[in-house]
Amino acid sequence: MVVQQQHQQQQPPRVKGAFVALARNREVHAMRSSMRYLEDRFNHKYKYSWIFLNEEPFTEEFKNLTRSMTDAETFYGQVPVEHWSYPDWVNQTYAKECRQAMVDQNIVYGGSESYRHMCRFQSGFFVQHPLLDGLDYYWRVEPGVKFSCDIEYDPFRVMQERDLKYGFTIALEEFYATVPTLWDTTMDFVKDHPEYIYPKTNPDSLFKVITNDNGLSYNLCHFWSNFEIGSVSFLRSERYQAYFRHLDQAGGFFYERWGDAPVHSIAVALMLGASEVHWFYDIGYKHDNFEHCPTEPDWLVHGKCYCDPITSFDYVDGSCITKYLQVTNTTVNDYITTPQED
Repeated sequence: MVVQQQHQQQQPPRVKGAFVALARNREVHAMRSSMRYLEDRFNHKYKYSWIFLNEEPFTEEFKNLTRSMTDAETFYGQVPVEHWSYPDWVNQTYAKECRQAMVDQNIVYGGSESYRHMCRFQSGFFVQHPLLDGLDYYWRVEPGVKFSCDIEYDPFRVMQERDLKYGFTIALEEFYATVPTLWDTTMDFVKDHPEYIYPKTNPDSLFKVITNDNGLSYNLCHFWSNFEIGSVSFLRSERYQAYFRHLDQAGGFFYERWGDAPVHSIAVALMLGASEVHWFYDIGYKHDNFEHCPTEPDWLVHGKCYCDPITSFDYVDGSCITKYLQVTNTTVNDYITTPQED
């Protein structure tokens, strides 16, 4: 008993982090699947809380079935109506015409209103939900994702100890047709608010991750936000929220199909230094047909990964990982975290 108490006393204070999932009632089984992966691979040892958000009230079935998947606390919140509806300044007639034009071009989710509300919510509002009050970090989890490697360290603690603001696993190019004016709108913000922008002349700048021509255009690279571990204080900061408000006023979430992934990513690349961003290389992850699998042979054994490195998206056409490594002058070995560091 004395040994156990001493061991507990040596444990560092718990990091203020939680999993955050936006899910619908009908996605309960896909959500349970994601939970099972994370609980088995990581959270059974740490018991970080789960926060579930929905634009509609959660059913008792959803609550009961998700609670049964974890020994950690679970919390359930509803998205405020004003965060999942059209703002007054958006011309809904024009927005409908824009959606139809995207349908005619066969753009994925081109005609979906709910998808646009989701992207707007995830871009700036989710982090404002009261259930995230008191948190330092969030780990976004989607229904139906897979984690293929044991996670034998605490990513939240890595974020805290290294003073990281943003972490990702997959980086890829966006569909240009969904964001044709996002870059110009962003550059207007940069001109108006230079005080919020990390100096692009700094060797630690991530500016060249998102542009190939010194800012004339967006190269479409972004971190795929269906997996991200982020700083609550960064996304709640005035600099980030000012950027989100600027984009929101422009109407591009509804007139085009701006995604939360490029929005988060452009903000990260413009406002943070490379030392504040981390590629969670050693976390095997799959969403839909896109998969990140650690390709270092030793790590496949150490991390007990079941994924096939050949299926990893990292080094195929459309991936931005090579670009990221070039700009940051790093290699995959710089992103392997050993359990001893926890």
